[in-house]
Amino acid sequence: MSNRLPVFPLGTVLFPGLVLPLHIFEERYRTLVRELVASPEDGPHEFGVVTLRRGAEAPAPEGADGPAPEAAPIVVDDLYPTGCTAELRQVTELDDGRYDIITVGRRRFTLKDVRQGDEPYLTADVEWLPDESPDDLAELLAPRALAAFRGYLELLRPDSEVLDAVPGDATVLSHLIAATAQLTTDERQLLLSAPDTATRLRTELKLLNREAGLLARVRAVPVPLSDLARPASPN
Repeated sequence: MSNRLPVFPLGTVLFPGLVLPLHIFEERYRTLVRELVASPEDGPHEFGVVTLRRGAEAPAPEGADGPAPEAAPIVVDDLYPTGCTAELRQVTELDDGRYDIITVGRRRFTLKDVRQGDEPYLTADVEWLPDESPDDLAELLAPRALAAFRGYLELLRPDSEVLDAVPGDATVLSHLIAATAQLTTDERQLLLSAPDTATRLRTELKLLNREAGLLARVRAVPVPLSDLARPASPN
C-alpha cells in the first residue's frame, strides 16, 4: 500500500519509539505544524522524517545579516530511501510564531518519490514497511546485544550510568541501540531499513564489537586519534 505524506528532510535518522525534539522556524514547516494541530483528533498527527544524503536541512533563520537564502529544491536522490514518521506529542508556539515541538518515531517507510506540489512543504509517496514482531531468533540475540551495548557504553562513558532502564522488547532495544551508538548515517540507515529485528540485532552486534575494539585501542595505545580515525557521524 502506498500513501502520500508531508516529509521533513533532516540531518538525523529517526527510529520508531525514539523522541525527536525540533525547533520549527521555516514558514513552510510552521504551516505544516498548524495543519497537523488543526487536524481531527482521530486523524494523523505525523509527518515523515527523511535523512539528507547531501545539502542542508534548511536555510539559517533570519538574523543580523538579512533574510535567509532560498532553499535549493530537494529531489529523491538527495534523500536516503528509508524514513520514519514523527508523531506530534507536544507543541509550544513561541511569541514570534516559531514552534518547539516534541515528536516520537512511529512507522517506517520506503521513499518512492518526492515533490513540491500545492503545499508549501515537501510531500512524498511512501510504501509502509511492516510492523515488527520479535521472533525466537531476535529474543535469543537480544541479551547478547544488550551485553555488548553495556560494554560499549562503559568504554565510551566510564563514569556515567550505563542504562537507566532496559527495554524488555527486543525490537525496542534494537531501535535504542541504533539511535544511541555513535554510528555513521549510512550505518544508522542500514539499521533502520533492516527487514526484521533479528537482522538489526545481528548487525548491531558486529558494529558494537567493532566500536568497542576501537575504543579499547584508543584508551590503551598512546597514538594520535587521527591514526584511528574513521568517518564521523553528523548526528
